[in-house]
Amino acid sequence: MLNFYELKLNNKEPVYIQTAMYVKRQILLKRAVSGDKLPSRREIAAQLNINPNTVQKAFKLMEEEGYVHTSGNQGSVIFVDEAILTRIEEELTQEMVKEFIDSAKEINLSFKKVVDLISELWEQD
Repeated sequence: MLNFYELKLNNKEPVYIQTAMYVKRQILLKRAVSGDKLPSRREIAAQLNINPNTVQKAFKLMEEEGYVHTSGNQGSVIFVDEAILTRIEEELTQEMVKEFIDSAKEINLSFKKVVDLISELWEQD
C-alpha cells in the first residue's frame, strides 16, 4: 500500500494537486503498480495532516485522469495501462524540464551554457 508520509508539501501549488502528482511519481518509479490499493481518504489526510476534503479532491482528480479506480466498499486502487503510463511519463518529464528551463532563464544562463553543462554533467554519471 502506498505510503504518503514521504510526501513533503509546499506552498507553491494546491495540496490536492501535490497529492495527485505524488501518486503519479510513484507510478512512474514503479513503486505503485496497477492493482495496488490506496489508503483511505481519512488515512491519507492523517498521514499528511490535511483536511479529508482536500484528499477527496485529489481522488476526484486522479479518478478523472483514469489512474485511480474506486468501487464502493472495495476502496481505491491504482489502474495503469500503457497509455496512462505514457501520459504520466510525458507530463512529469515536461514539468521537470520546464521547471529547469525557468530556473536557468531566471539566472540568465544562455542556452549554450545550459547545453554545455548538461553534456558535461551527463557524462559524469
